[in-house]
Order: sequence, then structure tokens, then C-alpha cells
Amino acid sequence: MKLAILAEGQLARATAKTAIGVLRYAPYPVVAVVDSTRSGTDTAAHIGVGKGVPVVATVDEALALGAEALLIGTAAAGGRIADTYRPHLARALERGVTVWNGLHERVLSDPALAAAAKRGSATVRELREPPADLPIGGHRQRRAGAVVVLTVGTDAAVGKMTASLEIVGALRRLGKRAAFVATGQTGIAIAGEGIAVDAVAADFIAGAAEQMVCEAAETADYVIVEGQGALTHPGFSGVTLGLLHGAGPDLMVLCHDANRGTVKGFEREGLPVHSLNECVAIYEEAASWRRPPGYPRAAVVAVAVNTSAYRDDGAAGAEVRDAEMRTKLPAAGPVREGPPGAEHLAQAIVAAAERR
Repeated sequence: MKLAILAEGQLARATAKTAIGVLRYAPYPVVAVVDSTRSGTDTAAHIGVGKGVPVVATVDEALALGAEALLIGTAAAGGRIADTYRPHLARALERGVTVWNGLHERVLSDPALAAAAKRGSATVRELREPPADLPIGGHRQRRAGAVVVLTVGTDAAVGKMTASLEIVGALRRLGKRAAFVATGQTGIAIAGEGIAVDAVAADFIAGAAEQMVCEAAETADYVIVEGQGALTHPGFSGVTLGLLHGAGPDLMVLCHDANRGTVKGFEREGLPVHSLNECVAIYEEAASWRRPPGYPRAAVVAVAVNTSAYRDDGAAGAEVRDAEMRTKLPAAGPVREGPPGAEHLAQAIVAAAERR
């Protein structure tokens, strides 16, 4: 499958989170990014990944380059499809191209887009569409011996999916059987499967997470679950808690954006991000509510530091060392440091698992 990514007017690091993840990790080729405001340039110039992938103005240009599907590559607050995207989506659908949508709004709920899909006999893959038969959580036991690791955050959008995928890769390089559990639309687009827990009715979030973890644990010794939101984020804490209790992690990796001082979306109010040590305590306490007496306490065992805002490697390295000093836990920047950074986190996970 050759993919084009739609990012009309939003091809930037702050807005094209889905595009960045897919360009960095997806196993299929991306042939173009559609953004008429930046056409004629290279994708990497705007988001730091995707070197050699051209930015084009129209869907037709993307199709001429071999695109077979069109992915909406941004995630707006509230999950609405931007009006500027609708003409591009209509053109793709009327030409029979499959659209991958990770937003909350369903593509075919728009009558004009539904009509375009009918004209082109096109299909839509709704990445956030949950299964219809999800269970309530708390009633399934995973395979004995499997270690579940959940990435958790000091805030939303700090790199939990990225850290999860890097850790899975590092564990595999160490010879471990590791699986990635996708819980958000970008992770699902990359992995090809998963459940977007923020689209699941609240009563079934834990059940969805539990189901995915138990299935992954049948064939993997290390199950790395992509975290969502943050317990300390007023807007997303409900999803985070449901995922935490459904996944039932043995271990956690705390993800932190070193440049983030206020909670995402609450900059105007000045709501501060909790300290690393506060977050360690918060997550360990909340995880303990699910574990029966006699079970080892779920522990944060490493810190993944997002230093993407820092141009200087020295300053970025200082932030990682500071996180390690403050928490007394292994810390690394799994993207900036490359495989050695991810392997540092993976080795901390293996060591902690063996101690248990």
C-alpha cells in the first residue's frame, strides 16, 4: 500500500502528529504529503522527518506519484474534519481512493463526502471506530510470565507512542519477544490493528485495554502498551485512568517533554506540569488500586525524555541527565539518542522485570 498524507495548511511539528508518526515508523511507503500552502518543498523541511517525500498541492498530484490511499495526517482538538480538508477528501473519494481517518468525526457523516464516495465506489477506514462487542474490564487474566509495560506521561502529547515503538524495537534487538499495543489512531495506522480508547464508551475503556493486552501476551513476553493523555491533564485524565487500570501494567515508563512548563491546552490559565517525582508517585498510586494484595507494586522504572524542542545536543543531554538525577531512574531521549537511548530504556525494563 502506497500512502499519501493530507495535512492541508497544517504541515508543522505542532499539528502534524499523525503524519510524523507514520513517516517515522510505518512499514509502508509514503509517496507524498498534500498541503497546497507548502507545495514544491520537501516534507522534512517542515516536520523533521520524511526526507525525500514531496509536498504537493492536490490529491491528483499525489495519485500521479502512485498513492493508493489518503491518510488524514493531523489531529485537531475535538476531532473535527477541517473544512479545508473536505475538497481534498471529496476528490480522493470520487477517484475511488480509500481514505484513512483518525479523527472523531466520521467521513461519511458528511453528505457531500458520502456522495463522493458513492460516485467513486470508494471506502473509508475509520481508525477510531471501536469494536461493537467490548467487555467490561477486570475479568481476564493474561498469560503468566508476560510483562506488561505502559508508557505514561507528565502531560498529553509528550511522545508516549514514540517511546513505546522505540522500546519495542530495542527489546527485539536485545532478543526479546516484544509486542506493541496501539491505543490511538496514529499507532493503529502504523501497526495495522488496535483500539482507539478515546473513542470507546467510558465503561468499556478498561475492557478494551485488557482485551488487547491479553491477546498480545499470548505471543510476547514484553507487551508495550501505548499510553494516552495524562492523569494530571484535566481534559484527558478519564481515558488515561481507564487505560491504566485495563492494561494493568507491571512496569511503567514515564514520558516527559523537557520543554513543557504548562499543561497542553491550559497555557492561558498557566496550569503547571507536575514534577517528574510527583508524576511517578501519582502513577504508582493509581496503578496500585487495581492490584490485589500480595501482588508486586506496579513501578515506574525509567523516564523517556522528549527533547525535540532543543536544537543544541548539549542542552538536550543536560535535560536527560537532570531527569535521571531527580528521579534516580534510568533516563534517555529515545529518538534523539537513537538506538542506544532506546536500548537504555529497554535494559531498565528487562532488569526491573528480572528483579520481580
